[in-house]
Amino acid sequence: MRHRKLCDPFQHGTKVKDSVRHDDPATVVTQGTLVTACLCILAGVALVSALVLAKAILAPIALALVLGIVVSPVVEFLVKKGAPRILLSVAMVWIILGAIFGLLLLVEPAFSMVKRILPDIMDTVRMYLASFSDVFAGLEEVNPDSEDPAVIDETTLADQIPSVSQAIWLAPNFGAQFLIFVGTLFFFVLTRNELYAALPQRAETLLRADRAVSSYFAAVSLVNTGLGVATGVVMALIGVEYPIFWGLAAAVLNFFLYLGPICIIGGLLIAGLVQFGGAYAFLPPLAFFALNSIEAQFVTPLIVGQHVRVNPLFVFLSIITGLWIWGPVGAIVALPFVIWIKRIVAPSGS
Repeated sequence: MRHRKLCDPFQHGTKVKDSVRHDDPATVVTQGTLVTACLCILAGVALVSALVLAKAILAPIALALVLGIVVSPVVEFLVKKGAPRILLSVAMVWIILGAIFGLLLLVEPAFSMVKRILPDIMDTVRMYLASFSDVFAGLEEVNPDSEDPAVIDETTLADQIPSVSQAIWLAPNFGAQFLIFVGTLFFFVLTRNELYAALPQRAETLLRADRAVSSYFAAVSLVNTGLGVATGVVMALIGVEYPIFWGLAAAVLNFFLYLGPICIIGGLLIAGLVQFGGAYAFLPPLAFFALNSIEAQFVTPLIVGQHVRVNPLFVFLSIITGLWIWGPVGAIVALPFVIWIKRIVAPSGS
């Protein structure tokens, strides 16, 4: 009797596995790349989510570390001269806190000025919008019985704007974030060398990155101070009200690359429309645009140099991302963090 030869399912499965195992290497590489890309995307989403959720803790820590890195060369210089490190750490904390609160005291009158001229700004905006009323004439014909739009009470709106000190004290968890900032700044300045000594293979690289961030911040501070003085003088010559305020705003907001100058140009345009009107209203923003262009194209490259130059697109995206994740603090620490990472990954001789 003839017996039929049955197909062994296990043997068949082995052949299938072998056929899969010996697929085209290009397909395997493509699948591996796809899996890696998906994992990177998931890791990025998880990282951003963690940064957003931990904003109350990580934002003051990051700001303290950046400021600690900025003042570290001064501390090391004084330590070599024989000054006690713990006293220098305390002094640097007080100096930085004094500078921050001094800046807030300078900004406080600016907010009061904005609250004072807000009715004039609203009237000017309403006047220019009324010039385009013909565009919205069709809306009135569609609903002729509709009520007039609500009139905004500028005085009430101005009274609702909090002052700088009120905004700070009303901010949630401000006290805890302040303590986190002060503690991180003090202990980082005090124990920076011990922290880096724990990574002997990377200690010199970390110190090189710190020097790059510190030199960049010092150079940019010098440039922004000059830009603020020039802006105040030019605005005074043009006849813009509160030229000192515009000079201070230009010096501070220019730390926020691209975003800060745009805010200044927009503010000067509104100020020109409120104060002058007509074609002369465009002179203040155009004058600042000229000053900022000279600073960005000639002064900053000359003083800062090429060793901390970063791709402008990467700078813009990093600032936008920092602003989105951590607000103004994120925008402040974004560029120093990018420079620090760049110096770490750069070759030692570069």
